[in-house]
Amino acid sequence: MAPHATSPPRSAASPPSTPFEHPAITVLASKRAVIAGRLTAATIIISTETGKITSIFDSILPASSFPPDTPYHDYTPHILLPGLVDAHVHLNEPGRTEWEGFWTGTRAAAFGGVTTVVDMPLNAIPPTTTVANLTTKIAAAQGKCWVDVGFYGGLIPGNSSELPGLVDAGVRGFKGFLIDSGVEEFPAVSSLDISKALSVLADSPTTVMFHAEMVPPITASVGDEVQHSDLPPMVPSGPLDHYSTFLDSRPPSFETYAIAEILSLAHLAPKLPLHIVHLSAATALPMLRAARASGVNITAETCFHYLALAAEDIAPGDTRHKCCPPIRSRSNNDELWTELQSCTGPGEADAVIQTVVSDHSPCTPSLKLLPSSVAARVDGEAEPEQAGDFFAAWGGISSVGLGLSILWTEGRKRGITVEDVVRWCCKNTAKQVGLQGTKGDLRVGYDGDVAVFDPEGSFVVEHSSMLFRNKCSPYEGREMRGVVRATWVRGRKVYDRAGGFGKGGPSGKVLLERRTV
Repeated sequence: MAPHATSPPRSAASPPSTPFEHPAITVLASKRAVIAGRLTAATIIISTETGKITSIFDSILPASSFPPDTPYHDYTPHILLPGLVDAHVHLNEPGRTEWEGFWTGTRAAAFGGVTTVVDMPLNAIPPTTTVANLTTKIAAAQGKCWVDVGFYGGLIPGNSSELPGLVDAGVRGFKGFLIDSGVEEFPAVSSLDISKALSVLADSPTTVMFHAEMVPPITASVGDEVQHSDLPPMVPSGPLDHYSTFLDSRPPSFETYAIAEILSLAHLAPKLPLHIVHLSAATALPMLRAARASGVNITAETCFHYLALAAEDIAPGDTRHKCCPPIRSRSNNDELWTELQSCTGPGEADAVIQTVVSDHSPCTPSLKLLPSSVAARVDGEAEPEQAGDFFAAWGGISSVGLGLSILWTEGRKRGITVEDVVRWCCKNTAKQVGLQGTKGDLRVGYDGDVAVFDPEGSFVVEHSSMLFRNKCSPYEGREMRGVVRATWVRGRKVYDRAGGFGKGGPSGKVLLERRTV
């Protein structure tokens, strides 16, 4: 019997006679499951009253081991994984619900085995920058969540006094921008704003995260403003519908300069976890490694698109690929992979990149300014005036619910294992947002969140497999390896590849328990 089992030892050949006297359980089994980080046969018993895992056995117990009416599912040969924790999702509701919302965004998450998402504080109106605004956000989420949802607070100029109240109200962390966010209600922070926030939060059980791009004092470009001027240094390097022009306008120095600024302030709160969201520039890795080696409490995440997409492959005008920081070269991606794959074994704690997330940042198709060469037009529909303009188009990649398949498709070429995926997308993302102990692993006492994964299955990304609100993604038309066959949230099956979504409707929770250190 595995050390995580809670009942007396027994073998699969000698099933228990009366160990489960209470019928309020659901049983999931498979010859392959990632239990406490290792691949093994398993039978997982989940209380339908609490949604918690009550027992795990390292063998398959037959259905006859349980009361006659017990729901029992042997998913062999598929793999039982902990439900993914996507720690970076923009759900945008309320205020920009036409971009995305709780109902559509969490259904898309469940499709891909994601059982917990953490909603970013911006793009909704109002942003989650005050306790009152968080209350508005929570009200908008009621009855619409197919998976569990946590929330980040926002760090903007002038709201440092709100931050302790947001911690007490249950936000999982805070995010600030060091560059224009793209929405006026969420302005960038200065070094003074960051200093105030770190001082206020120094001893709080939270994480402070940064969109780490910053315009250096001298640079060949100033980002999206390049389209508005013909004067140096704002002259674009080429046509605005060429991805290389956009890439030139957001060089790696934007990221390294911002990270250097953050590191210069880290001493103000030495115990406070700091985190770089959506790291794309591999040139920032050495300074982050050095900072961690010197004791700075800082980590980074990268995204599925920075690991799977390459600048060299982006066609002119295909603004579905626009995001900030930008998708960089294939050689840059290789360096990100190398760092990510160092997050294993004895060196795991030293790795800079410890998590992979979607940064699902959707918008309406019209804001992507797609040209006819990329998007078909209906009769009478005119092509946008700035079609294919990488500077005018909204930046963001839509991918929530596709991440496991994206990572598996690309990673299997590089020798990754399902245990690696669990580490990067379940265990470590749960830890990043203070949900270790309930999410991100299959252990007794944890929530019964399970993704049933078929590593040999495949599918083509079409409208039917993009369940987020707006079907606009650079992954459309791509064949993916790895299919989620079913998704369970706290012992309740919310999605099944064959049968769709449960008739009972959404039962996801908003996660508002205050973090602990």
